[in-house]
Amino acid sequence: MKITSIETTIVNAIHRNWVFVKVQTDQPGLHGWGEATLEWKTRAVNGAIEDLAPLVIGEDPMRIEHLVARMTRFGFWPLGAVSGSAVSGIEQALWDIKGKALGVPVWELLGGRVRDNIRVYTHLRRAKIGAQVGIEDISAFCDAVQETVEMGYSAVKLGLIPYTGHDAPLSAVRHTAKLAQAVRERVGDEVDIMTDFHGRPESLDAAKAYIDAIAPIRPMFIEEPIQPGNTPAMADLARRVDCPLATGERLFSPREFAEVAETRAVAFVQPDLAHCGGFSGGRRIAAIAEAAGMGVCPHNPMGPVAGAVALQFDVATPNFVIQEEAVGLVPWFEDICSSYPLELVSGAWAVPDAPGLGIEIDEKTAAKYPFKQEEIPALEAIHGDGRIAHW
Repeated sequence: MKITSIETTIVNAIHRNWVFVKVQTDQPGLHGWGEATLEWKTRAVNGAIEDLAPLVIGEDPMRIEHLVARMTRFGFWPLGAVSGSAVSGIEQALWDIKGKALGVPVWELLGGRVRDNIRVYTHLRRAKIGAQVGIEDISAFCDAVQETVEMGYSAVKLGLIPYTGHDAPLSAVRHTAKLAQAVRERVGDEVDIMTDFHGRPESLDAAKAYIDAIAPIRPMFIEEPIQPGNTPAMADLARRVDCPLATGERLFSPREFAEVAETRAVAFVQPDLAHCGGFSGGRRIAAIAEAAGMGVCPHNPMGPVAGAVALQFDVATPNFVIQEEAVGLVPWFEDICSSYPLELVSGAWAVPDAPGLGIEIDEKTAAKYPFKQEEIPALEAIHGDGRIAHW
């Protein structure tokens, strides 16, 4: 069996373009899907996939680790967000091909099922674009949280803090404390709450002030309380607060995650399989985390193929904890698929048994939403004095 071509299908989902990767083989009807979506870098990722194609076309798609080495070692330059996403999308598609060729789901190839369902969490109103609620109106925000939980979830991730610089104004911290407490009172103790800081605080003291305000409601974790990459600072912060921390969506290599594990900087790591090397990179990262006693909560606010990939990974990963999903981003999320495995049952995804990833993109339907410039919500991230904030 040989790889004959690599194609991309780009689908505009308003705030991002989903980049679906299709790897074709010389076996009639046998192909694989992957997803290489990277917010606001669509053209760059698509070009990187074109650059990688000559390294794998003509090769045996069943030799996945060999092909990952070809894509990473022949390239000379270390992988970053763009090239890492391109490699990830192609790598995922290879697993899809292998599972289909052998007639088994990908989770079977990863060592087999270690759990019976995959607990998931969603965002406010399932991340539906245009349906979000600001943090200023506590009552309206709580109404939206309650509405989200009633959609069938036992866990939800919320944005609870404002754009933040090096300081944390007392009035903003007190408002955050009131908001967090109101949310907890509304949903009760049976619902897990996470909050994503998006790396907004620019100092450990600012991050600590907001964490201390939220900690009394016992969140499952606080995500990216500071910008990623400064692992010693994250470890320092972890020792100064009484709340589990999480990071990893903007880390790409096992070496980066090894530093996080060695310093015990967080309680949970959040690799994104669309950026960190697909299943191959994700498995290495999960093993590193397991050795350090850390849970894995994969990042995924993207399209349906990314969801299918995460589902297969979670089924076979012993230290998996909970999976992010955003299946409500657009109303036609499921419609672009002719086969769709993300079945929500009591706040969890069911384990699929179809060969490969269990997902197929309906390319005719997907073509109704062609590439166009995304709407970029980060453009609103500006401090009162005009300085650019971390979104």
